Amino acid sequence: MKVSLFITCLSDAIYPKVGEAMARLLARYGVQLDFPKVQTCCGQPSYNSGYWDETRAAAKTILKAFDDSDFVVSPSGSCTYMIHHYPELFKDEPEWLDSARRLEQKTYEFTQFMVQVLGVTDVGASFPHTVTYHPSCHGTRLLGVKDEPMQLLGSVKGLQLVPLPFAEDCCGFGGTFAVKMPDISGAMVTEKVDHIRETEAEVLVGLDMACLMNIAGNLRYREEPVRVMHLAELLYEGVKHA
Repeated sequence: MKVSLFITCLSDAIYPKVGEAMARLLARYGVQLDFPKVQTCCGQPSYNSGYWDETRAAAKTILKAFDDSDFVVSPSGSCTYMIHHYPELFKDEPEWLDSARRLEQKTYEFTQFMVQVLGVTDVGASFPHTVTYHPSCHGTRLLGVKDEPMQLLGSVKGLQLVPLPFAEDCCGFGGTFAVKMPDISGAMVTEKVDHIRETEAEVLVGLDMACLMNIAGNLRYREEPVRVMHLAELLYEGVKHA
């Protein structure tokens, strides 16, 4: 099968090690990731801001990039779910609608692909640290990604998973929300970090680098020694040290 990596803007530009961790983990199961270089932004910022014509232009590039892929896997729940909006975007353009529906059906968030497609819940990792997990809004509420990360974390040797109080509360990022409503956004991430501190965890892990970037910034501002990692990074590091 041809599996393509949909890297997303943030991981590509700021957190490339997330993509590297995904590629190396999947290679252990015989998956050699294809990387279409023409891929670009999925269009989520413009879509959420009401610029749907501009979003369609970006979406068409994504549709072309992954047209011949059997599966598309991404490290971001929010960007993965943005693909689910494509059929709505192209409902009046039948020449693009079929492609949009196909891409929606074959695109998976990283943990979804590991558990649902590959059937992998234990990668053989060891990570002897206390960890707490932040479930990002899009992945949890819209994609329904809840059990998959718990299954993967639960199989890591030595890992102590500490429940995060009010875990499903938004971290306050919300893409353009953080720009339009900075005071509310700042209050929300401050509250999120307060709860992370309550756990006394060494590591915060999640599935979406946008949320993790927001939380990590508040942690650094408050000089809190909590390491922030994407789940793919944690699993790969755990595999290397197992």
